[in-house]
Amino acid sequence: MVSERVRRPGPSLRTRVVEHGDGGESAREDRLVTEEPLEIRVRAGGLDARRAWVTMRTPGHDFELAAGWLVNEALATPDTLAQVAYCTDADLAPEQEFNVVTVSLTGGAELPHRHVAASAGSSACGVCGKDSVAEALSVRAAAPWPGPRPDPDVVRRLPEALRARQTLFDRTGGVHAAGLADADGTLLVVREDVGRHNAVDKVVGARVLAGESPAAACLVLSGRVGFELVQKAAASGVGAIVAVGAPTTLAAGLAREAGIDLWGFTSAGRTVHYT
Repeated sequence: MVSERVRRPGPSLRTRVVEHGDGGESAREDRLVTEEPLEIRVRAGGLDARRAWVTMRTPGHDFELAAGWLVNEALATPDTLAQVAYCTDADLAPEQEFNVVTVSLTGGAELPHRHVAASAGSSACGVCGKDSVAEALSVRAAAPWPGPRPDPDVVRRLPEALRARQTLFDRTGGVHAAGLADADGTLLVVREDVGRHNAVDKVVGARVLAGESPAAACLVLSGRVGFELVQKAAASGVGAIVAVGAPTTLAAGLAREAGIDLWGFTSAGRTVHYT
């Protein structure tokens, strides 16, 4: 018997819903954002590929997610990424075909304890296991941003510019977005994902795989700022973070120690600078 080839999952799927309101109820079609696991494997030093991380993500830009995650975790640098590809192991089930990515590195790579085979994260989990600012900064791989940073007028324009490019959010209402921008507010790259940390890894990975530096004047976020997002910004060499929501105490402390400008509660009418 010939088995049917599993179709590659898209970022959203159609579903039927019944909407209830003051005018009664109506049946219609809606879309849900796709959430599936992605296993990231690392091959380095002539050894077989090893599982480094499993995260729940929105399918799409998977190679960028894997590359960005490795760079942001200081497990690789842009110049050590040799190849990123979907795994073709014969023992993979058909539904796993597009859910396992292998990254080959030049030279060796040591996976710290938190990246052993059992490592896994939800779509809400970012850099896990770090309970201090000093430990979070210890994995920093990039030098602090040396160039100009957005001023308050530019900062207030950035969330609206990011929102205009959130096409998956328009269809589903269920994803976060991240973007890298110049000091003048020009968005360089925007990515969406069910996990806010995945969206950040994807924008970093997009720059890396395009042969460009992941460092940028500003990282723009569609939601709140947890410390793991500041850690990723520090690892990539970002100069400022602009968020629609609020930062946590650890996020503010890490941004201060890393020399990153932190802006929260940002809209066209206001923004709050955490000093």
